[in-house]
Amino acid sequence: MKVLDAGFVELLDTFGDDLTVVNAARVSFHKEVAEMNVKDEKLIKYLAKHNHVTPFFHPQARFRLKMPIFVAREWFRHQIGFARNEVSRRYVDEQPESYLPDVCRARDTNVKQGSKATGVLENDVAVGLIRDSNASAQETYERLLGMGVAPEVARTVLPQGMYTEFIETGSLAAYARLCGLRLDPSAQAEIRAYADAVRTLLLEKFPVSWGALSAEEAPSGPQGKPIERTVSEEELLAKSASANAC
Repeated sequence: MKVLDAGFVELLDTFGDDLTVVNAARVSFHKEVAEMNVKDEKLIKYLAKHNHVTPFFHPQARFRLKMPIFVAREWFRHQIGFARNEVSRRYVDEQPESYLPDVCRARDTNVKQGSKATGVLENDVAVGLIRDSNASAQETYERLLGMGVAPEVARTVLPQGMYTEFIETGSLAAYARLCGLRLDPSAQAEIRAYADAVRTLLLEKFPVSWGALSAEEAPSGPQGKPIERTVSEEELLAKSASANAC
């Protein structure tokens, strides 16, 4: 799935499905089911709604992602539940690619960090400056390599907008947390684009679980008090799953 001008998110493989979540929860009662039913869907929704997350760590997804370095460094701040291996410019001296935005968003003076949705008045000039800077950095990089400078040293001139590529494996729970934070309107537009691509691909593979994990909080009763309910099988299973995690 293409992201930005030259990036992408590719889903390489998945382990498990919605039923994996169900059976991870039901093992508390030494039970296992072979097919999903309405009761299992209710269980998944209950687990997600009440933050019983351990069953959601069992399904896994493996991606290949290509994104600008400044996006990747924010992406990599999410560590729990992930494993990553990245292309290294110590060993690779292929021609680098750099991100070139269509719109140079204006700085938002109302927030400590971030930008407006609109571009600066001289947008074409600003885009041209970034293009020229990227070209100059690449030219310098290639000259250094031609002089015999090692790639691990020559790479120091490359910009933060340069694309990097990596393989990443994470649990469904980990991706839910990442996307929950990085799809927030206050997140940078570029990282939101990657989080949206991941969300779209995971929703296709884990429709019930991902739908439950990304759902809004359950409604409350009068004065914000939780709506009272009788204890259900979903609650018992969820409590047991949480107890097993301790």
